[in-house]
Amino acid sequence: MPNHDRQLDTAIEIVTPENIAFRYQVAGPFRRLPAYLIDLAIRIGVGVVAMYALMLLFGLVGMPGLGMGVVLAFWFVLAWFYGGLFETYWNGQTPGKRLMQIRVLSIDGQPVTALQAVLRNLLRFVDGQPGLFYQVGLFTALTNDRFQRLGDLACGTMVVVEQRHWYRGVIRVDEPEALRLAGRIPAEFQASPTLSRALAAYVQRRRYFPWMRRMEIAGHLGEPLRDRFGLPADTDLDQLLSAVYHRTFITDREDEQTPGASRAVAWTKDGREVPAPGLADGDRKSPAELPKDWAAVGVVWPIAHVADRVEVFFAAPRRRRGRWCFRPSTGGSGPTSATG
Repeated sequence: MPNHDRQLDTAIEIVTPENIAFRYQVAGPFRRLPAYLIDLAIRIGVGVVAMYALMLLFGLVGMPGLGMGVVLAFWFVLAWFYGGLFETYWNGQTPGKRLMQIRVLSIDGQPVTALQAVLRNLLRFVDGQPGLFYQVGLFTALTNDRFQRLGDLACGTMVVVEQRHWYRGVIRVDEPEALRLAGRIPAEFQASPTLSRALAAYVQRRRYFPWMRRMEIAGHLGEPLRDRFGLPADTDLDQLLSAVYHRTFITDREDEQTPGASRAVAWTKDGREVPAPGLADGDRKSPAELPKDWAAVGVVWPIAHVADRVEVFFAAPRRRRGRWCFRPSTGGSGPTSATG
């Protein structure tokens, strides 16, 4: 049944003909702008170096006119086909997009084709009008729920954010309401592995969600837990999930440890606990699992994080299909809503 809920953030859902749903976070203009500026700087740098090198080379052999023609041809290829060639052979990425962790895909979730990659970059000239200030492209992107500029609309493409996974340490819950609710959870309560994975996935991501998205997601898992614990109907479900997480991953484990001992643990993306030497409690990432290009990501991530928040603001008034929720497990791995 179609679901016409109001869009709460930049997440979209694509359903394949096999009825398999994939969820992507689309990259809006404020996240794509740094990638474009990085690529522009690369093109200018390469173009200037190549121009001086070619002019010097052809000048030494006494053919400066031919050298100028080669330089102009090189500038033409660099200006019009830089993005198309990179996106064709780098699976939808340019150097700027790779640094910003975004990628071009077809609207059906398939990898972008060579024709799509080249054509969307050729149409960038139209999106750049008037005067290459990209007002046409910006206005077009802000009027559709996938932030597609004219080139994307014409080619059936979109730009999405790549989701990276790494080990995360136990997150400390310090909200007073969550700690109060943790004290009201029955002493005999034990979270199953399925529930533990769902709690870990939610608490690790909740601070990135706008408030309305938190309430939507927390309701699927929080309502059964609220009824199970006999809590009032007006209980804050977001805080309740944080309380159950605190009880499962912090309180119970502190009770199991000897006084004064501090055991650092990390959790994989599928919810398995692994030893994490050198990882203090509360640390969110294990240094051994950080991306190799973490130094570059550490510089770029704050820009991307601010861009995401701006894009959520523009996405909120629009409507979409689909809903992200924790669903009961049918034997697969990943977050679910089972409360056993």
